[in-house]
Amino acid sequence: MEIACLDLEGVLIPEIWIAFAEATGIPELKATTRDIPDYDVLMRQRLSILDEHNLGLAEIQQVIATLNPLPGAVDFVDWLRERFQVVILSDTFYEFSQPLMRQLGFPTLLCHRLEIDEKGAVSGYRLRQVNPKRQAVLALKTLYYRVIAAGDSYNDTTMLAEADAGILFSAPDNVIAEFPQFPAVHTYDELKQAFIAASERSLSI
Repeated sequence: MEIACLDLEGVLIPEIWIAFAEATGIPELKATTRDIPDYDVLMRQRLSILDEHNLGLAEIQQVIATLNPLPGAVDFVDWLRERFQVVILSDTFYEFSQPLMRQLGFPTLLCHRLEIDEKGAVSGYRLRQVNPKRQAVLALKTLYYRVIAAGDSYNDTTMLAEADAGILFSAPDNVIAEFPQFPAVHTYDELKQAFIAASERSLSI
């Protein structure tokens, strides 16, 4: 049995922090895991900026409510679910995800939690576990699933390496250059073909 593991932001939905940066006019919030490989460093930077500008969860959720999945993402997820079990492995937060996951038809999502204080400020965050994407793939493999994974950022690369087949989708040039072992595609049609090719390789083994 095969299972498809996908990153969320940049693969199926817009980058939430970039959208929030554009809405607030704070360019420093545009940094993502495409730019900063260490997730804890990135999140500490984000929380510091939110505190500096007195911005909380409500303001972020207001921006998220205006967003839609990337063009073609819903059809791609529907196509994928007809052929594979599908799990989204993301470094986003459940407090962010609901509106966009609803538009995607609520595929299974494993991500993190925010810590919110009594004033609605984002006071911290709780990771599901260390290196959560890779650990999820490892766990699925112990259940005898063959895993095909796709992502776009530094924080996806351990997941892609642990999977039976890893694919970079719409990744920036710096990530593609640093991880040439993963095929890189840029459209959903190309991603479909990459999943088909990875699946067919498993049948020939």
